[in-house]
Amino acid sequence: MNPNACCAFAAKIKTQPLYRKYAALPPLAQKLVLVGSLAFFATALLAFLYYFVDRIIALGALASILAGLATGLGALPALFVKEVSRTALNAMLGGAAGVMLAATAFSLIVPGIQFGNQLWPGWGVYVVAAGIMAGAVFLVLADQWLPYEKYLEEGERFDSLRKVWLFIAAIVLHNLPEGGAVGVSFGSGDWHNGVAIAIAVGLQNIPEGLAVAMPLVALGYKREQAALIALLTGLIEPVGGFLGVAMVTVFLPLLPIGMAFAAGAMLFVISDDIIPETQSRGKARYATFAVLFGFIVMMILDNLLT
Repeated sequence: MNPNACCAFAAKIKTQPLYRKYAALPPLAQKLVLVGSLAFFATALLAFLYYFVDRIIALGALASILAGLATGLGALPALFVKEVSRTALNAMLGGAAGVMLAATAFSLIVPGIQFGNQLWPGWGVYVVAAGIMAGAVFLVLADQWLPYEKYLEEGERFDSLRKVWLFIAAIVLHNLPEGGAVGVSFGSGDWHNGVAIAIAVGLQNIPEGLAVAMPLVALGYKREQAALIALLTGLIEPVGGFLGVAMVTVFLPLLPIGMAFAAGAMLFVISDDIIPETQSRGKARYATFAVLFGFIVMMILDNLLT
């Protein structure tokens, strides 16, 4: 992704007559047009997938859309409050980490080994192990290319559109595998696994949306802009969900590999991003118990679903 090309593309769009008409609308009308257009496009796409492609692909895409929208839901408090208690945010992130950890274990790794053994008897666990490492390495490389944490360092401002694009691109790279996890889990044909992963990713996205939006507000961005940026970072997940469910549905041997890759990516996010964040600024004990509570809740929910 070339940020300069993105900026040039955005500038070109602003010269189009249709965009000028849109820009001339009152702010509320602009928001309604944007939301309505996105809703119409998503509904049309889901209907096409459901009736003309494959129902499981449509369900996977829908679940990833809902999980991605949870990022915007989490960003809503940024519209009304100046700051959120660090203890509360740590607890929310810890609970989300526990939920994701349980969902990864019970809805990605275990089914992945089972499907792997069906395709390659006795080799399922090794295929999944390799896939887990591949998913983690992918995010390591993505983090080296676009380490989004450096754009949120205390006191640093986004002083150019290029930095904003880099920040968004970095978050997108981290969110894409989460959407893929939702899609791949639906691609297994077992909607129980898909629902469990979608719930886990959605719950994780709520505090993530807040964690993205609040620093932007502190850096001087308008509250609406901060919430919109947080929402945009979550809307990449439906793309990952669609790609994930489509690939494993079309080519079955990719299923255990895809589930393992998604599991590795999620485990990396949990251990490298979420848990360290909850332990970095004091009162970590609440977050630790929140991890345990989230794990137990998701374990019970997964048992009820299956």
